[in-house]
Amino acid sequence: MTTTTGTYTPRPGAAPLGRMIATQAALETKMLLRNGEQLLLTVIIPTLLLVLFSSVDIVDTGEGEAVDFLAPGILALAVLSTAFTGQAIATGFERRYGVLKRLAASPLPRWGLMTAKTVSVLVTEVLQVVLLTVIAFALGWSPHGNPFAVLLLMVVGTAAFSGLGLLMAGTLKAEATLAAANLVFLLLLVGGGVIVPLDKFPDAAQDVLGLLPVSALSDGLRDVLRHGAGMPWGDLGILSVWAVVGLAAAGKFFRWE
Repeated sequence: MTTTTGTYTPRPGAAPLGRMIATQAALETKMLLRNGEQLLLTVIIPTLLLVLFSSVDIVDTGEGEAVDFLAPGILALAVLSTAFTGQAIATGFERRYGVLKRLAASPLPRWGLMTAKTVSVLVTEVLQVVLLTVIAFALGWSPHGNPFAVLLLMVVGTAAFSGLGLLMAGTLKAEATLAAANLVFLLLLVGGGVIVPLDKFPDAAQDVLGLLPVSALSDGLRDVLRHGAGMPWGDLGILSVWAVVGLAAAGKFFRWE
């Protein structure tokens, strides 16, 4: 007597790697968008800053409309808030509560988990950019330049901030990560050329501040979108160095427990 395999015979084993990463990325994105604190950092604060400083003459942004200066800086701030601050805080507490330890024991490899987190960051950034662009257009923004240069700057900037965020989350305690990530966010908001032009600072400070990743991203996006420049190679180079150093350091020193 022969037996036949039924339609619903269980097939134990891990799902394909691509499906696992996609599923984890979707979960990471949903958790991020449901988190009120993360929404405050990623959506509400950048939007309020864009509307406020574009509508009220508080900071001297030079010639032209204020929104033309502010919009590129706010886009850079959006990348900072998601790829660095939000990711550092979320990953830090996942590490504290043992979530990362348990996920590391699942069929999803560690690099696959980090890839899923990166995809989640990119999806969130796309939503941020769409929202902020619509608001900026409503405020009278008139961007110029090559979209490819903008995309490359934001991708490399995301890599730089992600590396630094994961380095912080993987080496500090969760509470320290929470405090440090928010402090860095505030300091870079003020001194990173996002809202206040770097030429308002002393010459010695300008040289140092110009090497910060958020300054390079803000300046590069502004050169392209405001002045219609080509690829800002200097700013891209600064971001690339931060990306390589940050990701390499995160890969070496990140602790899963």
